[in-house]
Amino acid sequence: MAKPKNARDVLVTELKEIYSAERQLVRASPKMLRAVETQVLKEGMTGRRERAERIIETLDDIFEQMDVTKSRPKNIAAEGLITDAQEHLEELSENKILLEPVLLSTLQKLEHYCIASWGTARSLGRLLDEKPVAELMENLLKDGRDYDEYLTGVAEKELNPRMRKHDAG
Repeated sequence: MAKPKNARDVLVTELKEIYSAERQLVRASPKMLRAVETQVLKEGMTGRRERAERIIETLDDIFEQMDVTKSRPKNIAAEGLITDAQEHLEELSENKILLEPVLLSTLQKLEHYCIASWGTARSLGRLLDEKPVAELMENLLKDGRDYDEYLTGVAEKELNPRMRKHDAG
């Protein structure tokens, strides 16, 4: 990717990194979903995957409106977080009691990364009067914060107590 030369280039770079992160999440989701048995976590992960697919479609439209090329380098930060999740899947595949809380934790870390990226893109979109970008990112921030709260609730109400009970067992 070419070195950014102005604020618009920085925005485009951020959007491409968001796009890459969402695509990686979509590709990694089926394997993670197969490993999850807790229905409320499975539903949350499925919803997040569907949201990622919508984000990708919307970003495709935004790139077209902004007349931006479709080249998208891989987002290495997201790749690292997803690799971490995949390693946990392998390490803990025989122990669902531990796997699900650890997997939820890595998903929450990825969501926090996305929230930071969406906030940056929203601010740049506002600065550059790119209303579709700013509006999309504002909506993603709201959805991301809601999803983060959802994951925290699943951890605190279901997965962590089950793990603790297992430890005491």
